[in-house]
Amino acid sequence: MTAASSSTVARKVARGDAVRGGARMGFVARGVLYLLVGALAVRIGLTGTGEQADRGGALTEVSGTPLGAVLLWALGLGLAGMALWRLSEAVFGAAGPKGDGAAKRAMSGARCVFYGITAFLVFSFAAGSRDSGAGSSDQQSQDITGRLLGLPGGQWWVGAVAVGFASAGLCMAGSAVMRKYRKHLTWGQMSRKAQRFMDVTGVVGGVGRGCVFAAVGWFGVKAAVGFDPAEAKGMDDAIRSFAQTPAGPWLLVAVAVGLVLFGVFSFGQAKWRRV
Repeated sequence: MTAASSSTVARKVARGDAVRGGARMGFVARGVLYLLVGALAVRIGLTGTGEQADRGGALTEVSGTPLGAVLLWALGLGLAGMALWRLSEAVFGAAGPKGDGAAKRAMSGARCVFYGITAFLVFSFAAGSRDSGAGSSDQQSQDITGRLLGLPGGQWWVGAVAVGFASAGLCMAGSAVMRKYRKHLTWGQMSRKAQRFMDVTGVVGGVGRGCVFAAVGWFGVKAAVGFDPAEAKGMDDAIRSFAQTPAGPWLLVAVAVGLVLFGVFSFGQAKWRRV
């Protein structure tokens, strides 16, 4: 088999039903995690409970259900499917206009790494290594920040990562408000009811998710400027920080509802996203 024919076969596999099915499973898995994180955050805002509103808290909730072990493995497989799909986009280009652009390929590559790591942590948690998957995101953020600050030019490294998170959050929120997600959906083939469903969950959910990412970035900037890893916050503390604003716990609840709706939006993407 020649190199050209091998490349053609690989491209067909990447565009095949297995990879597309994995992508749709990945959107469902992502939706479940965001739905649970958002629900935990709503509970925190309303009751002040000490539960963990991040991936670890979500996995702990899943493990406590009657089919917890099965669901954990299913979540890991879904996230692995998402990573595989993103890898295919990085190598062969994404579906839709300008999908072959270098910037889109690089973004897909970064997402592949992110979902690959997340899948590994979920699998580790399912296999019994509870510290790997359910560790506090806040402690993990502080540990990583502390290591980066110890490197030459550490403040700049931390600052760059923090600005990246904050910028990503603002882009997520802005893209949601401008409804840019529509171009990735089979919009013209959807019913008006389905379009309204995706607009409500996509806009509110995208803004809520963007606010959390921006908050994580903001605290990372504070850690860099103050050379203090204790200032860094993960998803859990970033969500809780909204209760310390003048709007109080109600802003926290509003952001939490946004996370719930982003989870629901992910379920819609599993059905209507072009993959």
